[in-house]
Amino acid sequence: MRQRGKLVGMAKWAILAVVLCLLLLSWMFKWFSAEEHKATWLWDASIIAEQTPEIIAFSKEQGVDTIFLQIQDEVPDATYRKFIAAARQAEIEVHGLNGHADWAYEEKRDEGLAFIERVRAYNAASAKNERFEGIQLDVEPYQLKRWENEESSVIAEWQNNMKAWTKAGEDAGLYMSAAIPFWLDARQSAEGGTFSRWVISHFDAVAIMAYRDSGQQMYDLSKEELDEADDLGKKVWIGAELADTHEGDHLTFFRKPVSNMNEEMAKVFDLGTSHSSFAGVAVHHYEAWYAKKNGIPLARKNEEKE
Repeated sequence: MRQRGKLVGMAKWAILAVVLCLLLLSWMFKWFSAEEHKATWLWDASIIAEQTPEIIAFSKEQGVDTIFLQIQDEVPDATYRKFIAAARQAEIEVHGLNGHADWAYEEKRDEGLAFIERVRAYNAASAKNERFEGIQLDVEPYQLKRWENEESSVIAEWQNNMKAWTKAGEDAGLYMSAAIPFWLDARQSAEGGTFSRWVISHFDAVAIMAYRDSGQQMYDLSKEELDEADDLGKKVWIGAELADTHEGDHLTFFRKPVSNMNEEMAKVFDLGTSHSSFAGVAVHHYEAWYAKKNGIPLARKNEEKE
């Protein structure tokens, strides 16, 4: 009996050990799967000519592994090649960034297609480590007057344009993403269902401009899109605003210390990891982030004009 009791006790300890190991493995899996991927937008591509080492070093320091870099006519392809090669060496992906509000209109479809063709041709003429990994389109027609009176018509035109753009991007072997506002889930697609679901279904990823100064609110504003992307097998970046928006201090970390933004981003990561679609946090934008982190005064928009 004593031997039997001893065996039972050992079995209980073995079971407890197994349970603890499973809990530890579960925690470790969550920890590793929740690696904090970050992205940032870099709009003024002219600075890469002289500041590539600083941009790469800062990005690595902040945990950025994706840069959405605007493609500008004034910046030579050779400059982009050097920058992308340096970024790739640092294990940072670079995606070509462009878009205009009126690109949503049918008559502007070809401008978007021309941009995609430019990236395709650039990649074809570049070494593997100098190529753009993908394209991000930032098209915001709700900034224009037509949206107010012709929203449904603009959405229909915008959808047709996105169909053409994503097809061209796919043919060019480019990872296609789009920056979109959080409220697209409250709009109807011209083909039925939410507009956000339609957009997510056509792109590889979206970056939600869920600009708030609260990590909980950023997540809450993105949750519908995260759920839709979970279902569709796509990826979602949750955007954080650091620049001056002139639309309210609650939309940006402009007047707050970087430490506050980091704390709120940590909350987004904690909440976002419950979704298979969560890609990470995208900070808008590099120039404001770098200036803020390095104690360089950031002028408000009206001060810049003055």
